[in-house]
Amino acid sequence: MLKLLSTIIKIAVASLIVGGILSYLDISAAELLTDLGVTPETVFVLLQKGAEWAIPNIILGSLVIVPVWVVIYLFRPPRG
Repeated sequence: MLKLLSTIIKIAVASLIVGGILSYLDISAAELLTDLGVTPETVFVLLQKGAEWAIPNIILGSLVIVPVWVVIYLFRPPRG
């Protein structure tokens, strides 16, 4: 858990530094997206489509994975 939190903090600090540098150079996210040929609305639509695809598949997979994990957890030998 500590390693995950440390990684998240490192990513946040790196993003803040890069964002500050880009802001200093007067480069905005909209300009970068325009240079890539994508609008912010297109990105939002793609994120929505991705979520619409991923959420049902995650739920479907969890209907198999969670019971298998519970059975394995229950039949694991006791520790200590």
